[in-house]
Amino acid sequence: MAITRSFINGESVDSPEWYENIDPSTGRSLGTVARATAQQVDSAVSAARAANRSWRRTKPEDRADILTRIANLILRDKEHLARMESEDSGKPLSQARNDVDVSARYFSFYGHAIDTYYGQSIPLSADLHVYTRREPFGVTAHIVAWNYPMQLLARAVAPAIATGNCSVAKPADETPRTAVAFAQLAIEAGLPPGVFNVVTGIGAETGAALSTHTGVDHIGFVGSTRIGAVIARAAADRVVPVVLELGGKSAQIVFPDADLDAASTAVAKAILQNAGQTCSAGSRLLVHESVHAEMVDRVAEHFSRVTIGAGVDDKELGPLVSAKQQGRVKSMVDDLTKGEIVCGGTVPEDESLAGGAYFAPTLIDNVDPVSPIAQEEIFGPVLVVNSFAGEEEAVALANGTEYALLGSVWTADLSRAHRMAADIEAGQVYVNTYGAGGGVELPFGGFKKSGYGREKGCEALDAFTATKTVVVKL
Repeated sequence: MAITRSFINGESVDSPEWYENIDPSTGRSLGTVARATAQQVDSAVSAARAANRSWRRTKPEDRADILTRIANLILRDKEHLARMESEDSGKPLSQARNDVDVSARYFSFYGHAIDTYYGQSIPLSADLHVYTRREPFGVTAHIVAWNYPMQLLARAVAPAIATGNCSVAKPADETPRTAVAFAQLAIEAGLPPGVFNVVTGIGAETGAALSTHTGVDHIGFVGSTRIGAVIARAAADRVVPVVLELGGKSAQIVFPDADLDAASTAVAKAILQNAGQTCSAGSRLLVHESVHAEMVDRVAEHFSRVTIGAGVDDKELGPLVSAKQQGRVKSMVDDLTKGEIVCGGTVPEDESLAGGAYFAPTLIDNVDPVSPIAQEEIFGPVLVVNSFAGEEEAVALANGTEYALLGSVWTADLSRAHRMAADIEAGQVYVNTYGAGGGVELPFGGFKKSGYGREKGCEALDAFTATKTVVVKL
């Protein structure tokens, strides 16, 4: 049985209390996890602040070398990390392997990007030399969700430490092990102790202590809108900048001139990946009335062929992250008042899946667009469908929730595609494809209750630095 401890100032740290890490594929314990106390969170923040005195002055090329070595070590340990991720989260092993690759890419991308991250010279007048500097905030806190533990950690910590900050990360209660492993690999790569710390524990205890700590200069959070609002209020009390990546209810809009084969394949993948536990999942399908029936049939056919099983068995669909999440998804489907369940809608009856937090791929047609199941983030393999008659109605449906994270348009008419891309309220809009957040290089974040600020791409370097303007009289 595994024992998972916090990793503070380059050392593993025990806690007075522990909790069980449950395998969602079986319902059995994988081992125990340390519940970091407020005092241990304070130690981690203090270690980060002490390390920041020298780390922020470390040459960019030296920081770049260390981040690149971290990326290489992550790839070296790919199979071990992928298996831990699959066991903790329940996701198929092949998806976990991809998460390892992407996580390594974050460290290599920001390792290379920091070499060319400059300030500006401003030609104000002949007798003044004016320039800007991008300076790190100091200590950054990162509270990440359980759906993509490695990716979310890497995309937060890599740009933060690349720009000279020192970080304290709090992984999700359910998926703590790979975060600790990354911090240990960072030490092996030559990162000074204290630059990257991990505190494990319960969100209401450890996460709360970190988000309210007076020594934290910047907070990044990935998770629910409800908890994001709590963290934003805590940060506002201290006037600390925050990046929030919250929920989504993203729509895929299919017009009659679209390639329906490609669209139906992408639509199915976008809701089944990671069992639908993706903030950017395409959880709403909006179809032109002339191809509505055909698209529903095509997607249902995809769903009918999906294999289900434990993450480490690498089936197409693994369990939800916990029995609690399984119960939430089931409750939302059971409370349906309008709509036709085309397929799924239940917990699988296969005896081999007993004890796991599984839920069958579910397709619900003709839902009420203002009902909870069409408005709220489900975080499960549940796709709801509505039809529309024209562009204006499609845009109204797409924008008709409190979320605005992603959107997608399927059409052969590029003029229509650009019109729709401009009118859809979302941080990312795809045309004839769907990326569930896209690559490392693409700025990612939302509008409305999907949060604010941007992660990924070069914009993340701006998010973790503040601009200083220097004016010199000549």
